[in-house]
Amino acid sequence: MIPDVSQALSWLEAHPDALKGIGRGIERETLRVKPDGHLATTGHPETLGSALTHKWITTDFAETLLEFITPVDDNIDHLLAFLRDIHRHVSRDLGEERMWPMSMPCLIEDSQQIELAQYGNSNIGKMKTLYREGLKNRYGSLMQVISGVHYNFSLPISFWQAWVDVKDEKSGQQAISDGYLRLIRNYYRFGWIIPYLFGASPGICSSFLQGKETALPFERTDKGMLYLPYATSLRLSDLGYTNKSQSGLGITFNNLPDYVKALKAAIKTPSEEYAKKGVKDEQGNWLQLNTNVLQIENELYAPIRPKRVTRSGENPSDALLRGGIEYIEVRSLDINPFSPIGVDENQVRFLDLFLIWCTLAEAPEMSSEELLCTRANWNRVILEGRKPDLMLGVGCNEAQHPLKEVGKTLFGDLRRVAETLDSQHGDRHYQEVCDRLVASFDDPDLTYSARFLMALKENGIIGTGLALSEQYRHQLAEEGLEILTDAQFEQEAVRSNDNQQEIEESDTLSFEDFLKSRS
Repeated sequence: MIPDVSQALSWLEAHPDALKGIGRGIERETLRVKPDGHLATTGHPETLGSALTHKWITTDFAETLLEFITPVDDNIDHLLAFLRDIHRHVSRDLGEERMWPMSMPCLIEDSQQIELAQYGNSNIGKMKTLYREGLKNRYGSLMQVISGVHYNFSLPISFWQAWVDVKDEKSGQQAISDGYLRLIRNYYRFGWIIPYLFGASPGICSSFLQGKETALPFERTDKGMLYLPYATSLRLSDLGYTNKSQSGLGITFNNLPDYVKALKAAIKTPSEEYAKKGVKDEQGNWLQLNTNVLQIENELYAPIRPKRVTRSGENPSDALLRGGIEYIEVRSLDINPFSPIGVDENQVRFLDLFLIWCTLAEAPEMSSEELLCTRANWNRVILEGRKPDLMLGVGCNEAQHPLKEVGKTLFGDLRRVAETLDSQHGDRHYQEVCDRLVASFDDPDLTYSARFLMALKENGIIGTGLALSEQYRHQLAEEGLEILTDAQFEQEAVRSNDNQQEIEESDTLSFEDFLKSRS
């Protein structure tokens, strides 16, 4: 089931310097909650600055859903310290509110109380809120307040120069993009290992269903939690951040032009279902940006995305066509409840190893049908990943293999990547991560989901969440800043507010004309 990567690994061992300068970035989402575990009803704290233009602190779907963003960093310790500084600063600014320490939401008795994120009076700010109105009307607000961690990863130009013999980023644009697409295809085939190891949402608060029926065979605790005994990441299940209506879009990752063409087609393809809702209601209130399958490109739900930093007013797909793939965004990480900042060093180092392996391993082209077939393995791991003797398939019709054996075989390769990376620094940090994580295949109780389910069964979703959020609130608030300073946070808050005001004052089009200009 695992491709033979021995030749590529031998090449890597002969070119260890090719991996110097890996770029990493983290985006972490977290809900603001009241001391009693209910969703906060306050607006985005003004002291934090403008959610529209702040470099490090913004909001995602809801006004209460914070999102923290680090700059690109080639040093893991510095990256995590920067992210922790954002958490330290925010924890001191929230008063009695806390940051919810898990992916699945806190106690939400009525989804109508979830206020959409607000970005001011500019056309772009109103468009961002209207996009979220469309998400609410299409999928419901509860799904949108599930939190996760996104990991942005790029290999240095020195790697591509040695691996595919390019001269520079511009002349090697297609070869580099093809390399990242190879990574993505392998991620679809083998990325289920991420929820197996790090999934941390085996249960949900019963309030999450809001009385809706589900076919999942949940067990219930006396503290109001629903769970599946072998589940790893309900966040990634059909209960969470997925959209079945997107499965027929025919998007593949074999070459960049075809990927962009299919993505652009989806934002131009009318949806009969969404057309019934209309763009506005009878009173003239906006309901969604448009009635197409995707309102905008970001509505495509995927466990991984090819990315390039966009220029002002540029669509993500146009940026990819202009400059090729610059980095990839991993979107399959649950919030790590064992870390005050939602992610830890072990996860970052594992992702480095796995994504490098995905780049090196052969990755035959995948049809849209095979891409859907890979979902079967993901679903097995998501819903019953710790089940004894669980079997996984390859492709649509091939033989089944024990998850345990596939995982251990993969880690044999990852260890060789770890040795190469450790040789750069003269330590064993990556190899120690391999030792720690490979044991999870012989003992699934070592996985994040198993460890967290024990706590959830004992104290419930709300009890566990409140205890951890209170612990982390005190811990972070009492820690000093390491990378940033209070003055820098204050300056960025002022700058972001001024920038928002400039954007609002520079608008010349009506909102309706603005939307037409972007369609």
